[in-house]
Amino acid sequence: MVLSAVLNTVSAQTTPADTVVADKVTVNKDPRLDLLAKAQVDIAAANSKMAARFTKGYRLFVLKTDDREYAMKVRAYLLQTFPDEKVIMSYQAPFIKMKFGDFVEKEDATKIKKQIERGGVVKGGVYIVPDTIEVKPDKDAKEESKK
Repeated sequence: MVLSAVLNTVSAQTTPADTVVADKVTVNKDPRLDLLAKAQVDIAAANSKMAARFTKGYRLFVLKTDDREYAMKVRAYLLQTFPDEKVIMSYQAPFIKMKFGDFVEKEDATKIKKQIERGGVVKGGVYIVPDTIEVKPDKDAKEESKK
């Protein structure tokens, strides 16, 4: 008896007879949803183009010292002489280690290595080491436009 009472109270939503179309579903949505979806796709595409990629390449191992003042002098020289490249410094007690640049090609690293050695600021050897480097999309675009 309780079951029949529940069944009697459940009813489907009814619509006027003129809006019922057989075998079709009508969806009424806000047109701003399409604009939002398009904007989201555009943002995702822009982010993927601008995001940095990491790949195998080369860096210059410039310095290993326990003299902080000398390390800062070398860092300043590198940043002033090569503003487009980055300096990576790490500290492993008691030494400061310094790597320099992101080079895809070994020839590019060799050219910069020779310039650093001619500068005379770095005492000791500068070594080319394989490393995981960051390749920025604007660097790729410049290289492709040169070709």
